[in-house]
Amino acid sequence: MTGFARVRRTIKQGEIIMSLKSVNHRGLDLHFHMPPELDALENDIRGAVKSRVARGHLQIHLSFNRTVASGSVPLNRPLLDAYMRAFAEASDLYRLDSKPDLNAALRIPGMLGIGTDEELGEDIAKAVLEVTAEAVTVLNVFREREGAAMAQEMRERSRRVCDLVARMEEIRAGALPAFHKRLRDKLADLLQSVNVDPQRLAQEAALLADRSDIAEELVRLRTHAAHLDGMLAGDGEIGKRLDFLLQEMNRESNTVLSKTGGLGDLGLTITDLALAAKSEIDKIREQGLNLE
Repeated sequence: MTGFARVRRTIKQGEIIMSLKSVNHRGLDLHFHMPPELDALENDIRGAVKSRVARGHLQIHLSFNRTVASGSVPLNRPLLDAYMRAFAEASDLYRLDSKPDLNAALRIPGMLGIGTDEELGEDIAKAVLEVTAEAVTVLNVFREREGAAMAQEMRERSRRVCDLVARMEEIRAGALPAFHKRLRDKLADLLQSVNVDPQRLAQEAALLADRSDIAEELVRLRTHAAHLDGMLAGDGEIGKRLDFLLQEMNRESNTVLSKTGGLGDLGLTITDLALAAKSEIDKIREQGLNLE
């Protein structure tokens, strides 16, 4: 699910800013963007996010702007000296008549402010993790609103599947005798020159017809749809379980399609209904990939 959160917190050492941006993804994919001085906290931040987010492609942006007590911004002289030497060396190497841009130099990360080799301290690390927890809370509120809307759409599509199943069950009552007759006629044509007991022939035809009946598939489709509604109404992570359930529903639809060939207009009608149910299931599955 998509979502966005930004949290700011001011502490005596400076200001912490974290932003989280989430887009749809089958698994949990975390990407960090933060200054080198905060690299040591990446594993702790990753754990805090993973404990409350199960799916999504997350961009995690974290910055820490230190407060300068003297009121002046210190200059990283070693870094500036290295920049000037590199600029002069490149100018001589390529015979360029140019001067270094001080504005560009001052925009280099770490050029202004406290050096990145300064220890963070436990209080800063604690504050960063608190900001992370708050940002994840804000993100999940955003994602829960989207998830509720998606769940409602999925319930509506599940009800359509049940309606389609009900129509197929009505048609099945008329299609089954037609299928029995088709089988008997086909067997009679094949066995014209063979003396076969008519009662045995009828039994074999009935057996073949039962194997081609779609009653069980329709019952399972209806049961799976009810289970889907129950999962959406429950708590906790359902994304992977929902994906498996929808695979089963899709399999039942495919079986119905494979069994309704050769029944004439009744079979074509059932085929159209099964295709419509399959379309609804596929759309539910597309939405389900975004849910946790």
